[in-house]
Amino acid sequence: MRIALEIAMAALAATLGGCATSPVDYGASLSQQDPKWASPQCQQARTAASDYAVREKQHPGWEFAALGPYGLGIIAATKEAEQKHRKLFARNVHLQCSSLPLPKELEGDLSPAVAKAKYP
Repeated sequence: MRIALEIAMAALAATLGGCATSPVDYGASLSQQDPKWASPQCQQARTAASDYAVREKQHPGWEFAALGPYGLGIIAATKEAEQKHRKLFARNVHLQCSSLPLPKELEGDLSPAVAKAKYP
């Protein structure tokens, strides 16, 4: 039973890892003919997205965490946080570099969820 749960969590972590497009790739997909493309704000947003992509590739792998009892949960939470960061950077690149409306996949609240205590 435990092995099946670990396999399911590993599959979930692998699925969550590749959902969001890289902000660098997203920025490259935008039209360079857009008047906002050459703006200093756009250049700054693209540089920040590129720096994030480099940092993301340089961080150590999380394979060692899978050995412990909570490892797969840690991996899944980390992958989810990385996905939110990718979306946040892609959203910023879009807002600074494109005059088109924000795509649906970049809409919504990307801030971390804060649980509010409810008292009786």
